[in-house]
Amino acid sequence: MKLSGLGAAAGSVLVGAGLLAVPLLPGPAPRQIETASTDATAAATGNGEAVVHLFQWTWDAVANECTDFLGPRGFGAVKVSPPQEHVVIPYAEGGNHPWWQDYQPVSYRIDNTRRGTAEEFEAMVSTCADSGVKVYVDAVINHMTGDGSGTGSAGTEWAKYDHPDLFGDGGAGYDRADFGPCYEEIADWNDKWEVQNCQLVGLADLDTADPRVRAQIRRYLNDLVDMGVAGFRVDAAKHVPEEHIGAILSDLHEVPVFGGRPEIYQEVIGDQTIPYTAYTPYGDVTAFDYQRDISGRFANGDISGLAHLPDYGGLSDEQATVFIDNHDSQRYHPTLTFKDGDRYYLATAFMLAHPYGTPVVMSSYDFGDNVTEGPPSTGSEPGNPAGWITEDADCSDSEWVCEHRHPAVAGMAAFRNATGDTPVVQRATDGASRLAFDRGDRGFAAFNASGGTWNLTADTALPDGSYENAAGSGTLTVADGRVSARVPANGAVALHVGGTCDDSAECGGGTDPGDPDDPAGSSVSATVETWYGQEVYVVGSTPELGSWNPLDGVRLSTDESTYPVWSGTVPFGADTEWKLVKVDGAGNAEWESGANRVGPASTVTWRD
Repeated sequence: MKLSGLGAAAGSVLVGAGLLAVPLLPGPAPRQIETASTDATAAATGNGEAVVHLFQWTWDAVANECTDFLGPRGFGAVKVSPPQEHVVIPYAEGGNHPWWQDYQPVSYRIDNTRRGTAEEFEAMVSTCADSGVKVYVDAVINHMTGDGSGTGSAGTEWAKYDHPDLFGDGGAGYDRADFGPCYEEIADWNDKWEVQNCQLVGLADLDTADPRVRAQIRRYLNDLVDMGVAGFRVDAAKHVPEEHIGAILSDLHEVPVFGGRPEIYQEVIGDQTIPYTAYTPYGDVTAFDYQRDISGRFANGDISGLAHLPDYGGLSDEQATVFIDNHDSQRYHPTLTFKDGDRYYLATAFMLAHPYGTPVVMSSYDFGDNVTEGPPSTGSEPGNPAGWITEDADCSDSEWVCEHRHPAVAGMAAFRNATGDTPVVQRATDGASRLAFDRGDRGFAAFNASGGTWNLTADTALPDGSYENAAGSGTLTVADGRVSARVPANGAVALHVGGTCDDSAECGGGTDPGDPDDPAGSSVSATVETWYGQEVYVVGSTPELGSWNPLDGVRLSTDESTYPVWSGTVPFGADTEWKLVKVDGAGNAEWESGANRVGPASTVTWRD
C-alpha cells in the first residue's frame, strides 16, 4: 500500500475522548466539527506523498512550518514525535533530558509533553490540514517505561508495570498482568518468539495478545484520528507479533477532513528471523535495506547502477517506506547524515526523484558528539512537570539543521508530485559516480556524486522549454529533445513539467546551475589535435573551471564528424583566467603553452 495522495482542508477537529479529559495547563475549550464524509468527493485531496520528519519539533513550530514551507513546497505529510505523556529523566547535571525519554510512555494522555500541550497539538493538526499537509504520529505501542519510578510529563505517577491512569480520566490502567508474557530482556535475536514477546532494552513489554490491552492501544490511536491525525509510524513494530498488529489496527476510525483510513508504516528491521513482508498485510514497512544500500552507494560515489532498484527485502514500491537516515541511524549507524554535507543532500534528492517507495526526509537538530542529546530547550517552566521545554525550531539557528530546507531538497517534493508513478528511463552515466534519467515525459534528473563538474548532454522525453532546477538554482533549456547541463560536483539538476519558465526572469534570469560568473555559459569550439585516449578540458581560476585542477575543469566533446574540433558550454566570467588541457586515461595532463587566456572566447586553437 503506497501512501495515498494528500490534500488541503480547513476547520477545527473533533476532540478524541480521553486525550483532552484532564488539561494540565489552561487553554481554550476545544471545538467540535462533524467528521469528514465517507464520500470520496467530500474528502480533501492535493499535495503529494513526500513526508518530512520534524524530529522533536514543538507543536507550534510544526504548525508554522506547515503554513510557511511544507504546504507551499508540496510536501504531503509531516511526521511528529510521540504525543504521549513520557518519562522525565535528567540525564546530566543541569537537566539535559535525553531524546529517547519520549519513547518511554507513562500514559496515553497528550495533555503535556516537552513539545507542548494538547490544545497546541490540536491546533497544529488543524493548521497543517489547512495547508494540505497530513500529520503522522510516531506511535509507541509495544511497551511502556523502563525500570524505576517517577512522575511523567503530564504529572502522572508511574512505576514499571504500574500505570494506573492511562487517559487521565481515573479509569483504565495497566498493572503487571497487562505485560509479558516474557518479563526478561531479549537474549536470542534469532528466536522470533523472544524478539516479539520479551523486553526490548529492558522496556516493559505490553501483552498485546490480551484483548483489553489491544482495546486501550486502539482507543489511543482512535482518539488521535478523531482529532485529525492521518497516519502512524508504528514504533518497534517488529517486537509486536504481526497478528497482534493486525488486530490493533483493524478497527481504526476514518480520518476527518482527508477521508479514508489512516496511513500506516511500521518500523521493521527485516532479517531471516522476521522478514519485512511479515508485516505488509497491515501497512507499509520501513525499508532499512534501502537505507543502507542507497546511503552507502552515495557515500562511496557508486551510483551509476541506481536507475532501476530491486524490491529491497521483498518490499515492492507500493509497500516500502524509504529514507536516507532517521533519528536512530544518524546516531548509531551513521552511514550518511547531514554531517557529511553535500553528498547527503544529493542522496536525499535522489530518494525524492526516484519512484521507489514512499520517501521520508529527516529534519534534525545538531546533537554534536553526544548521541543522547535532547533537543534545544528553553529550560524548565514553573509548575510544568515536563522537565526542560523544547524551544520552537528556528531554521536560521545553527542548532536546528532543517535538512528539508536545503536547496538540493526543498524543491524535490514538487518534482515528485509532478512525475507521479512515471517509469525511470536511464539517459546517461559517466563512470561509477554519475547518473541521469527521465521520469517518463514528466521529469529529468541528473546526479553527480563526484568531486568534479559533470558537463552533461543527454536525450530527454521532457517537452522543449526552459525549466527551473528543482534540486538547486538556475534554469536549463530542453531543445529538440536534448538537455545540456553542468551538474555541479556532489550536486544535481532536476527538471519537471510545471516547473517551466515562460519568462526566464521568473527562475533566476536563465541561469545554468553552478555558473556564478557567466551563469548562462559560453559556447566554445577548440581545435586540438589529440592522441587516442586523450580528452580536452577547459581549466581555470574559478571553482567552476576546477580551480586549476584539470580533472575538475569542463570537459569538451568531439566525435568522428567534428574532430579535431572539441566543443562545449563553459562558464566564463569577464576576468576568468583559463587554458586548454589535454588529459589522458591515466590522469596525465598536458597544458597548452603561453599566457593564461582571460574571459570568454567562442573559437580557439591549441597553442603548442
